[in-house]
Amino acid sequence: MKAFLFSLGISLLLVSCSSVKRNQQLLSSGNYDQAIDLAVKKLQRDKNKDRFDEHIVLLEEAYEKAVEDDMRRIRFLKKSNEPNASRQLYFLYTGLENRQLLIRPLLPLYSDNLGRNAQFKFSDYSNEIIAAKQNYVKDLYEEGLAQKNLNTVQGFRKAYYLFCDVAELQPHYRNVDAELEDTRFLGTNFVLVRLQNRTGQIIPQRLERELLDFNTYGLDDFWTEYHGRPENGLDYHYGVDLVLQNILISPERISEKEFNRKRRVKESPRGDSNDEDSMDDEEGDNYIVVTAKVLQTIQEKAVEVSGNVVYRDLSTNQNINRYPLASGFIFENIFSKFRGDERALTEDDRRNIKNDFVPFPSNAQMVLDAGDDIKAKLKSILNNNSF
Repeated sequence: MKAFLFSLGISLLLVSCSSVKRNQQLLSSGNYDQAIDLAVKKLQRDKNKDRFDEHIVLLEEAYEKAVEDDMRRIRFLKKSNEPNASRQLYFLYTGLENRQLLIRPLLPLYSDNLGRNAQFKFSDYSNEIIAAKQNYVKDLYEEGLAQKNLNTVQGFRKAYYLFCDVAELQPHYRNVDAELEDTRFLGTNFVLVRLQNRTGQIIPQRLERELLDFNTYGLDDFWTEYHGRPENGLDYHYGVDLVLQNILISPERISEKEFNRKRRVKESPRGDSNDEDSMDDEEGDNYIVVTAKVLQTIQEKAVEVSGNVVYRDLSTNQNINRYPLASGFIFENIFSKFRGDERALTEDDRRNIKNDFVPFPSNAQMVLDAGDDIKAKLKSILNNNSF
């Protein structure tokens, strides 16, 4: 037991030495906040442990140097005209405050190496934080207005995200809610999707409705909305034409195949059999060979729909891109009848004898049944080729 405790103590000591060395490296390389985080995590376990004493010393030094660095940067920013000075000042002051909040719960921290409690100079930064936040919010808002006034799609989108930052820092600042709604609308590409039937055949109205119902597509592009019908008051810069060019429907086909089935089965219950195909195995079980004749019938009908998805710039009435679209659907029904011993049938035979002849779907129904695949192909093209 003593050997185990001694070994455990050595292991803990080695771990402690490793973390101290890591913290010293962070401190010497100027990564003061990382050094502070590491020391705080160690001291949160048990600040009175002797093996954590060096972390107290390192924490005091790292804190002092981190504050010095931040204050030096703050003095420079207050004298400079850097465009993002307000942002830097706000985060520097909040960083100073958060650093204090991280250490304060651990106090007091007594160090045997120092022979005293570790010393941390804390300050009240509330006024500075409030002033820096006000300046930062003001600059964000003005930058948002400047981006919006560029009157470009990218400008509207940048403005939207700047106004999002404003609303997060100070909800309802000036008319930021209205600006968010306005830039969201102005930055959105409204795309008009049209179905063009050039097949020479009638397309079911239900299929047309389903293809143009974009509420069911699950397209989650934040800056793009697809409309199957034009809405009043919207300026559609882009269009997508689903051009169906060919609908090929095969004739209704019925084919038949005949199979001979044979299987060796154990006769149960055992009885005397005069069948010349019966036999006994070494254990005396009686086996016979059973046969059946299976007539399999297959009903088939297929449809293939092909066309193109054409991307258009509606402001110039020019085609931008063209993507081929092909889809199909196969109707198939298999049923079987048999003569002979059912025990000779395969699993597929057993399933098929439960089926029967069914009426062939109409041409319109075949095209409608292909709709799900057409819709999936169209969704894939829209997802992979956004504006």
